[in-house]
Amino acid sequence: MSEAPGRYPYDEFSMFHENAEEFGIPYSGPPVVARRSVALDDGRTLSALVWGDGAPELVLLHGGAQNAHTWDTVALALGRPLVAIDLPGHGHSDGGRHGSRNLADNADDLASAIAELAPDARALVGMSLGGMTAIVLTDRHPELVRRLVLVDITPGVTPEKAKAITSFVRGPESFPDFDAILARTVEHNPTRSVSSLRRGILHNALQREDGSWVWRHARHRAEEVPDRDEGSRFGDLWEALGRVPVPIMLVRGMRPQSVVDDPDEAELRRRCPEARVEHVEEAGHSVQGDDPVSLARLLDDFVAS
Repeated sequence: MSEAPGRYPYDEFSMFHENAEEFGIPYSGPPVVARRSVALDDGRTLSALVWGDGAPELVLLHGGAQNAHTWDTVALALGRPLVAIDLPGHGHSDGGRHGSRNLADNADDLASAIAELAPDARALVGMSLGGMTAIVLTDRHPELVRRLVLVDITPGVTPEKAKAITSFVRGPESFPDFDAILARTVEHNPTRSVSSLRRGILHNALQREDGSWVWRHARHRAEEVPDRDEGSRFGDLWEALGRVPVPIMLVRGMRPQSVVDDPDEAELRRRCPEARVEHVEEAGHSVQGDDPVSLARLLDDFVAS
């Protein structure tokens, strides 16, 4: 178990070499990455990581309770200019208009960020909550989306399928020290290395003055609007997905931790007969965390086709 870091002098750009080393990605020095903020019309801001110094080719949207750094290893493997955005109520972004899980509100907010940071991106990539948001964004703002990638998510998600994930997310709001938050994270992510989970915590949690730790997304829990019919609400998005006019790729993790099953995949193929479906055998729900190099290869091929 890791030793508690005390008052850790967090530098979000200092750990990229660890990502590269863990997954065998060539590393010649720190990549060009900058944090950018986008002002929204009501005074809130969204925060994003802008990779590279060229026009962004990809926009990456993370899952619920994550943040833009979940894509770090994928970005390193791709080597393309891209933007990874913190969803409302996550990472360094302000909270949502009506909680952080309102898909329509989030889609509109993210559309503003994409229009400013990556208006000509070749593809919009969304994982989990980011994928559901991406479907809505494509439906409401089609001019911003040229290709759509869903990472281990379809509108067929149900509370039962996501039970293991939500039980982790809805855990304690704070932890007495770093060892406590790391122990819980390791317990719920048995297939991931401790070093990768440690990096993830440092990116996704804050240390308070008393030494305790709180998830960044947990700061906005009071803003959440309970939705007892969330499964049905997501199911309604099958219609929106069927209207998507651009090429679609589903990347499905095949380990038990995935939230996509065979009926989901079959329904996607029925609704979107031209969709490309790829299986990543060594990944669960978090494909970008479990097998980021394979995901990068798929993205690279999809945007080049």
